[in-house]
Amino acid sequence: MASKKPSRQQVYTLLVEVGRKAGDGLPENSTGAALMCYASGVDEAEAVRETVAILKQAELAPLDVTGYGTEDERRAQGHEIEADEQELMARALEENSVIVAQVTPFFDKN
Repeated sequence: MASKKPSRQQVYTLLVEVGRKAGDGLPENSTGAALMCYASGVDEAEAVRETVAILKQAELAPLDVTGYGTEDERRAQGHEIEADEQELMARALEENSVIVAQVTPFFDKN
């Protein structure tokens, strides 16, 4: 019985800005939103590609992605990572998926 090769997948924290698109499910008077996502990938570029593809399938309009690195990279930068965030990261890795952890709609100040 062959032993399973260790996965090279890691989980990356991404902040994705989305614009408006018909059917996006964002609040009616919002101008877009910021989505905090945890995405698995062999590198950050793959995690970004997968996240953008999934968000487009979900009728969202990704405009910009900011990568914050892996959990270890974030800790090295001094980020505090709460238990619930760790759970979501572990789930993203286990499911080889993208998890949208938080959606913050944008509104015009007018």
